[in-house]
Amino acid sequence: MRLRHRKLWLGLGAVALLAVFGLWRISKAHCRQLVGEVTCRVETKAKVVALSIDDGPTREGVDAVLPVLDSYGAKATFFLIGKHMARHPGEAERLLAAGHELGNHSWSHVRNIGHLPRFYRAEVARTDAALRDAGAVPSLFRPPFGKRLIGLPLAVEAAGYRMVMWDVEDRPETFAEPEAFAQDILARVRPGSIILIHPMYRHAQTARAALPLVLAGLQARGFRVVTVTELLAMEEARDG
Repeated sequence: MRLRHRKLWLGLGAVALLAVFGLWRISKAHCRQLVGEVTCRVETKAKVVALSIDDGPTREGVDAVLPVLDSYGAKATFFLIGKHMARHPGEAERLLAAGHELGNHSWSHVRNIGHLPRFYRAEVARTDAALRDAGAVPSLFRPPFGKRLIGLPLAVEAAGYRMVMWDVEDRPETFAEPEAFAQDILARVRPGSIILIHPMYRHAQTARAALPLVLAGLQARGFRVVTVTELLAMEEARDG
């Protein structure tokens, strides 16, 4: 009897571990989630990609990125963290004035799994208010670290946002040199891609140095760089 009980508990433990592992995998999946809709790219044959930039804003990051984008005539979607908007007033307004799009990247930028519903609602709502105070009309949400299960997608949908991920992400931990960093991104881009780059913070020197290389490479390959909303509009026009 004891052996049978032990086997039962071992079996239940194994099932629980598999369930936890499965949820962990789903929580970080780019193109699927348990509830609600998520977008990681757009199906199109047109040579158009969306450039998205996460985190911040910081003065040094905005100073570094805006001239590069302007020199290539590229527009990007900046997913901003609410508490950093409060810490660096005026930077979101600079991005808007330059013609870029602002998205919601939560208030505190902690992993948005394992919390109560009111936590998710507050993370979305506080940053939404900050974005609107800056003059934006936000409609896109990107989860911190790409993590979400049920509570966050429900809060995002209830707030009228669209969940946006990516299909091409920078990998600074693998490619420390700007040239290799840029070539890695360019090798994975395809029509309709949503590219993610992190150039906002002081340690992101490689990303900043690689940004003009990425834009030049896209231009040389005939790609047009637009905001996420502009890319999504192409999908809606096709479906309509």
